[in-house]
Amino acid sequence: MGMRTTFVVQTFEIHRKKLRPGTRDVAPTESGALKRAEAIAKRMPGTAALKIVADDETGELESVAIVGQFGEVPEDFAEQLAGG
Repeated sequence: MGMRTTFVVQTFEIHRKKLRPGTRDVAPTESGALKRAEAIAKRMPGTAALKIVADDETGELESVAIVGQFGEVPEDFAEQLAGG
């Protein structure tokens, strides 16, 4: 049983005057996710770079952390991640 770390860039878009999650894109490294999130934030309302640690066999989440955010990100986004 091993743990796998994945880095994801989560975009946010405005829909009916509210921020909502857009597309997700996997990045190979933490620095790659941060650079990509920062670049995408120039043309999107906001982005977040996430570090996701999950069990390699079961896919069960061990942890999810925001390693960087750019532009507008919903205030409760971190709470949503912690709550599942």
